[in-house]
Amino acid sequence: MNRIDTLPDIVAGPLLRRISAARLVLWLVATRPLNMTLVLRPGHADSQSVGLAHHQQCIPIGQRAFIYLIDCGLESPLPCDERIEYDLQVETLQGEWRSLPEWAPWLCYDGAAYPAFVVASRHHRLLHGSCRKPHHASADGLVRADSWLAEQQAAPTEWPAWLLMTGDQVYADDVAGPMLRAVHALIERLGLVDEWLEGATVDDSQALYRSPDSYYRRAELLPDVTSNVALRERFFGGVKKPVFTSANAHNHLMTLAEMLAMYCLVWSPTPWQVIAPTPPDLNDKDAELYRQEQAVIDDFVAGLPQCARLMAHLPSLMIFDDHDVTDDWNLTADWERAAYGNPFSKRIIGNALVAYLLCQAWGNDPDKMNPLVHHASTLMGDGDQPLVCAEQDGLIERLLRFQGWEFQVPGTPALIVLDTRTRRWRSERSPHRPSGLMDWEALMEMQQALMGFKSAVIVSPAPMFGVKLIEGIQKLFTLVGKPLVVDAENWMAHRGAANTLLQIWQHSKTPGNYVILSGDVHYSFVYDILVRRRKSAPHLWQITSSGIKNTFPKQLLNTFDRLNRWLYAPWSPLNWLTKRRKLSVHPRDPDRASAGERLWNASGIGLVTLDEKGRPINIRQLDADGSEVLFPAPERILS
Repeated sequence: MNRIDTLPDIVAGPLLRRISAARLVLWLVATRPLNMTLVLRPGHADSQSVGLAHHQQCIPIGQRAFIYLIDCGLESPLPCDERIEYDLQVETLQGEWRSLPEWAPWLCYDGAAYPAFVVASRHHRLLHGSCRKPHHASADGLVRADSWLAEQQAAPTEWPAWLLMTGDQVYADDVAGPMLRAVHALIERLGLVDEWLEGATVDDSQALYRSPDSYYRRAELLPDVTSNVALRERFFGGVKKPVFTSANAHNHLMTLAEMLAMYCLVWSPTPWQVIAPTPPDLNDKDAELYRQEQAVIDDFVAGLPQCARLMAHLPSLMIFDDHDVTDDWNLTADWERAAYGNPFSKRIIGNALVAYLLCQAWGNDPDKMNPLVHHASTLMGDGDQPLVCAEQDGLIERLLRFQGWEFQVPGTPALIVLDTRTRRWRSERSPHRPSGLMDWEALMEMQQALMGFKSAVIVSPAPMFGVKLIEGIQKLFTLVGKPLVVDAENWMAHRGAANTLLQIWQHSKTPGNYVILSGDVHYSFVYDILVRRRKSAPHLWQITSSGIKNTFPKQLLNTFDRLNRWLYAPWSPLNWLTKRRKLSVHPRDPDRASAGERLWNASGIGLVTLDEKGRPINIRQLDADGSEVLFPAPERILS
């Protein structure tokens, strides 16, 4: 599938992950075991050279593929708020050392000798966004963020403290044909791990890749409707939808190798340079779709050098949402019973979690994740043999039971990143109804964390406070037994979770400033929120940025926006029928909106600046088309 004879030493990364003045964490994918040295060059201090033999962990994921996590404690703390250049030097097979600008020149900004980072003294500025679908017909918000950062190279104090990726970093359940073809080409090129597929209509991963149903007909390979009817729900009009996939499941990723390859292909230009995929045999209809998707994927690939450069300069924190695994993931108790009750669907979900562990979660909190990573390393062995079924299922069972995907980053303000996917509050009224996004125990843990801080930034993949009309429509579909039709998952959809969340904000021991950063919905908006008639009440800001490369259907969103303004105006009695009636919610109007629009519908990425008390003083959206929109504060807010 390709004519490339040689492989580069590194095919993805380095990505900056968790960093502080005394510790640096970087992630990358190599094609062989490497000897590496990290050289740090602070602007006003002596350079530090760190041999990484004792500061790295390596997980073989194939014959020619190795995930590295560099976790480096520093003897001399780095300065804060200064530009610190770094060089990741790699020893070649000939015993020579190659500098990072030699093996990845696209990671350096114009005029800079090396990539760089800034250790922020406080969390004063944050880039945040979610929902990056490669084949969505729009520009890439990460490319826009890179262009913005290029303009700030001489002003390190202006750099964001973190790049917060708040969900759907990959779309495992909605894949374009050309992307799936590239995934398979990379699997072959790197010799990524094979596996046996219990419960599937094919025996193993290689049989899956060769199957005539592998492209645009993968729904036919999912668990059979006659053997497990609960795995499928029937839409209006008789269209069947597998409960554990999206409506666009014709190319759903299934194997661990497919999911690991996807991460490399969406974060780095290098994998695309070592493969040469050609279209598979398709019927005329699918061939035309493939050609249309190819043009969009080509544009996506053209922007990857800039995306890689951004992630080599800004430390990133990541949390999953549904599409990192599959649409409707854990939406209802019924969904869980069906999906986890079939060995093949359980394997698909589990493979996505293993890939998330190795490619996202590991860099968020290495100390917490290392025991799980060690288990994964044992499963992988040397990466050159098919995975042992029982051992793979054992790791998946452990990941499905694991309670600890959430994490915190100390600082001013504190960063609290929530897991709203695996600790669900299942409906007591009906297994068909949506589960709460967090159960009582998880919410109590969040409250305990908040009591220790006067200000915090909370990452909730789904908005805690969304658009009332859209939540109302989701409730109507739930009442008629069709929550999966509209993905009816929001914080207000489950009575117990909603009431507990609102009680936390009304509690006398949470009097601070709390910024909630969210994504998920494919549009952007900002709300200022106060608790009514309470002194020393917390001040909340719901700031939603979505998607990085995705949008909502334009006319439909305009209709929802208009109806929401009419039906839920401040004087409307409908407000007193909502769970949020004790809160005063004030939407901010985007400065480029027309006719009072409050929902901004454009691919891009959010940028928020906070003052010393953790209050947002500048909220904007950097649109992927090169423009930007500001969400100015309301002139007057009454509690």
